[in-house]
Amino acid sequence: MDYLQSILLGIVEGATEFLPISSTGHLILTSDVLKIPQTDFVKSFEIFIQLGAILAIVFLYAKTFLTNRDVLLRICIAFLPTVFMGLAFYKIVKDFLIGNTSITLLALSLGGIILIFLEILYKEKDHHADRIEKLNLKQSFLIGLCQSVALIPGVSRAAATIIGGLFLGAKRKTAVEFSFLLAVPTMLAATGLDLVKGNLSFNQKEFLLLLVGFVTSFIVALLSVKFLLRFIKTHNFIPFGIYRILLALLFWLLIMK
Repeated sequence: MDYLQSILLGIVEGATEFLPISSTGHLILTSDVLKIPQTDFVKSFEIFIQLGAILAIVFLYAKTFLTNRDVLLRICIAFLPTVFMGLAFYKIVKDFLIGNTSITLLALSLGGIILIFLEILYKEKDHHADRIEKLNLKQSFLIGLCQSVALIPGVSRAAATIIGGLFLGAKRKTAVEFSFLLAVPTMLAATGLDLVKGNLSFNQKEFLLLLVGFVTSFIVALLSVKFLLRFIKTHNFIPFGIYRILLALLFWLLIMK
């Protein structure tokens, strides 16, 4: 991997982490296009630069993290399923799922179909929670359970939590912001687990590559989050579902044939 590739992957991560289109899937597909081999370092790089995107959420929602105990409690409850699932299936995910283009494309396309179908069914009601604090603990836990499905590359953590939130009684903006905040402990844990279990060591160039990708991801994620919050005021998630399907089909036709 060179520095230009590090920047490109950082852009892809920052742009896609909080959109319901699978940042992991996009990183895997981008690595394929750029001919970057899926070495242990590259897999760890793809996880580590997610911290740059997560830092954008910490920056934008610092007051919430520091002062709102009700929100923090719901985030902690929602985080529990991912902890258990991540520890149980870490080795399978790292060794067999991350880097598997076929699984990524299948999850990307099926996720797009499900996203479109569920959006057609979804009707926002007045009694739906318009703030995260109005979600109860059971709803929070079940949203976290939805997130754990995103251990499969291509599913999209954002899509799983947002759709889960919508159908468990959250209004659109609430579901999106819950997904943003839940990403923080989730991705911190994923990166920490990878560093501990992977027993990794990086040379000077690899550290610089990580830093470049991290900073790029942070800057682009700030813009992506603001875009999504504006987008959902007047749109639903069907365009993202269509995009997922078209991307998977295009990749199959042009790259995998």
